[in-house]
Amino acid sequence: MYDTVIIGAGPAGLTAAIYARRANKSVLILEKESFGGQITYSPKVENYPGFKEISGSELGEKLVEQALDLGAEIELDTVTGIRDTGAYKIVQGEHGEYIGLSVIIAAGSRHRQLGLPRENDFIGNGVSYCALCDGAFYKGRRIAVIGGGNTALQDAVLLADTCEHVTIIQNLSSCTGEQRLVDKLKARTNVDFIFNTVVDELEGDDELKSLMLSDTESGKTFRFPVDGIFVAIGQQPENGPFKGVCRLSENGYIVSGEDTLTGTEGVYAAGDCRTKNIRQVVTACGDGAAAALAACRYADSKK
Repeated sequence: MYDTVIIGAGPAGLTAAIYARRANKSVLILEKESFGGQITYSPKVENYPGFKEISGSELGEKLVEQALDLGAEIELDTVTGIRDTGAYKIVQGEHGEYIGLSVIIAAGSRHRQLGLPRENDFIGNGVSYCALCDGAFYKGRRIAVIGGGNTALQDAVLLADTCEHVTIIQNLSSCTGEQRLVDKLKARTNVDFIFNTVVDELEGDDELKSLMLSDTESGKTFRFPVDGIFVAIGQQPENGPFKGVCRLSENGYIVSGEDTLTGTEGVYAAGDCRTKNIRQVVTACGDGAAAALAACRYADSKK
């Protein structure tokens, strides 16, 4: 029996573990694949307080090390569900069951990928999913933004300030984001649009060099040289296992506010897996702290 079981070892989950252990609570972290979360894909992080510059992998390692040094336990397992008995929670994994007085869900969300061969190979070497995180690396270079929603358009506005040229590649006949953003981009001399087009292939050796594109109307394919791409086609939460204890939004996020409360007492949601406007490493850490303090209070009430 743990005071809290934390699902996910990204910045939100690890911060929650740090705060819970500092409150002298027993903590188990469950992670299904790798420690540190999505931030580990960023080659350089320059917007995390206290570090002028740090790699995402190093930041993740420091968070893991701090949680372990404080006494948190970690198990590798994939969570398949949560049962609430009233007195305690049972977290079901593929390899076993884990019991906690409280549960913090910090499962994160994934940037939706293009699903192309070698896409993962090019992450950090021409393929990015975060303009705010990685845009500075492409100053003075020619890049493409894949997508036409608000996120893609906002990324393009940000990138156009420093990149030589920005091309927005959209699979539809027009952008689906706000018209004011479209108008703002059309007024820029270093921005253009390619509509009714999809990316078929990523080309390059160690680094991305070009894209193979297809016109969805004519079927014609063509090569498009580029120094890098920013993929902005949505987020993909993986909250299916938690729908028995949490209400999910139409997009699959756990409905939870800044207080991290869910519809079940003793179950909290922190980080990118919950409904929120800003998904950054610092906001994930803030969620983790709030969820841990709430979980500690709840665990105390059950003892």
